[in-house]
Amino acid sequence: MTDEPRPTNTPEFSVSDIAGAIRRTLEGAFGRVRVRGEITELKRYPSGHIYLSLKDENAKLAGVIWRGSVSRIGLTPENGIEVIASGKLTTYADRSSYQLQIDRLEYAGAGALLARIEAVRLKLLEEGLFAPERKRAIPMLPRVIGVVSSEKGAVIQDIRTTIARRFPRSVILWPVPVQGEGAAEKIAAAISGFSALAHDDPLRPDVLIVARGGGSLEDLMAFNDEVVVRAAANCTIPLISAVGHETDTTLIDFASDRRAPTPTAAAEMAIPARTELLAQLAQTQARLLGAAQRALNERRLVLTQVERRLPDLPALLRETRQRVDDRGERLRLALPNLLAARRATLDRLAARLPHPRERLAAQRAGLALAESRLNAALAHTVTAQKGRAGRVRLSDAPLRAMLREATQRLQGLSARLESVSYERVLARGFALVSDSTGHAVTSAAQVETGAVLTLRFADGQRNVLAQDGRKRVASPKTKPQQDSLL
Repeated sequence: MTDEPRPTNTPEFSVSDIAGAIRRTLEGAFGRVRVRGEITELKRYPSGHIYLSLKDENAKLAGVIWRGSVSRIGLTPENGIEVIASGKLTTYADRSSYQLQIDRLEYAGAGALLARIEAVRLKLLEEGLFAPERKRAIPMLPRVIGVVSSEKGAVIQDIRTTIARRFPRSVILWPVPVQGEGAAEKIAAAISGFSALAHDDPLRPDVLIVARGGGSLEDLMAFNDEVVVRAAANCTIPLISAVGHETDTTLIDFASDRRAPTPTAAAEMAIPARTELLAQLAQTQARLLGAAQRALNERRLVLTQVERRLPDLPALLRETRQRVDDRGERLRLALPNLLAARRATLDRLAARLPHPRERLAAQRAGLALAESRLNAALAHTVTAQKGRAGRVRLSDAPLRAMLREATQRLQGLSARLESVSYERVLARGFALVSDSTGHAVTSAAQVETGAVLTLRFADGQRNVLAQDGRKRVASPKTKPQQDSLL
């Protein structure tokens, strides 16, 4: 007996039929939805698709961003941020699961946006992109002003009008979208493009203004993007940020060199007012002229005081000329007067001096008297000595002894002198060499080739001519042999 299927009224479906029915029911019941949740389990695949999950306190929903929608998604998805995802709810039959096909992401309220902005700010702050020492001074009078903003808004018109009113300068606009998809990348590219221009390029701005009008926090998010802030920090041109109204603050304001509350204020910061410059120049000119006039008056007063202390130069000159004339006249008379005075003195002295013949006669008489007295004294002394010698008989023995001792001493000294005499050395065959001046030559280094030397021998001297010791001189006694003529 075989088992046969029991008849039933329940329809039979295949797995694909059930999956398709569930998908049609789910898509028909919900259609396009907006789901709020925190991104988790984010994965990027080489194919370009992004898979993630949205979760809250009680549930988790799988989601997918197809490659074609990534560039239009609105923001860069990251784990941990709370977003509102827009898309279509559908199923994934292979795993019997449902998922949200996302084509739009938005930050979930101001709290999430501010948290995101604060996270980026703290990250860039740690890297030093907001350091005060990175700030550069704005040039006083730029030649070209670059503007990164929308070409359709009122911002560029306000900037142009303000610059034309204050001090007309060239304005170069790099048009970019200031909000929406891809706005951040295009703003960063514009800033980097201006910065990459060569310094000698006439289109390179001297100052750069990044501006847009006011808006909500979501509208200003492009200027809070990390790529824009990094481009502003790395810009080589002084940059002024003017994003939103006075109360709006974006991250580009921290990286820029100056922050302006409005685009109009940014233009005023970038260029001075021509009238104000002219007024400052006029004021400076007046101050310089006043200072110069005061300095001139002070110098004139000093010169007047010095002039009062100076003597009368014409009077001094007249007195000097008179003194020179007086001295000249006195000098002309001084020499004859001096000669006359000296002649009178000589006459007085001559009158008191005796005649030379009288003095000679007196001297001759004195000499004759002295001679007679000397002859008498000498004759008396000789007579007295003869008488004394006749009375005294002297012995010559001591005198002879003294003579012998002196003779012996003289002979000893003579022998010693003879022993050290150079003539004894010459007698043994040596010669004394002297130069032309008579000085003894003691070494060969003292003799130059061609010098005349004197050789002194015991029996006489000869003059010789010094030659190089390496050359051989033929003996005068040897006659050179004459070659045969045959």
